[in-house]
Amino acid sequence: MLGCAPVTSYVESSAGVEAGGRTGLTAVAVGIFFLLAIFFSPLALMVPAYATAGALIYVAILMLGGMEKLNWGDATELLPALIIIVMIPLTFSIANGIALGFLSFIILKIASGNTRSISSGAWFLGAIFISKFAFL
Repeated sequence: MLGCAPVTSYVESSAGVEAGGRTGLTAVAVGIFFLLAIFFSPLALMVPAYATAGALIYVAILMLGGMEKLNWGDATELLPALIIIVMIPLTFSIANGIALGFLSFIILKIASGNTRSISSGAWFLGAIFISKFAFL
């Protein structure tokens, strides 16, 4: 409704939990602050984009902390994650980056002959992503 990517809302919501919020009231409070922030958007637009680069890089480094949980010994698991990390900024689209990484996961599993490890949900999403790119 307000032009916010769902991933961004989730990250902001999890920030409330990290700050100590334990109930659903935390999400309500964060939502109220989001609505109040709308009125300050003209002030935020006065800040040039390059001035926020440091904060964006810091957040990106924090988000890369999950990389340690990847299976570094299995290329069919590691390469799709790296493709997502690289393609999100290159395509300027979270959805396209995730779609390309997801499709690469399926392609790598097929190429390695390990199709049994691909869930039915992954096949379904793969078909949706293929149709997304086919009809663009």
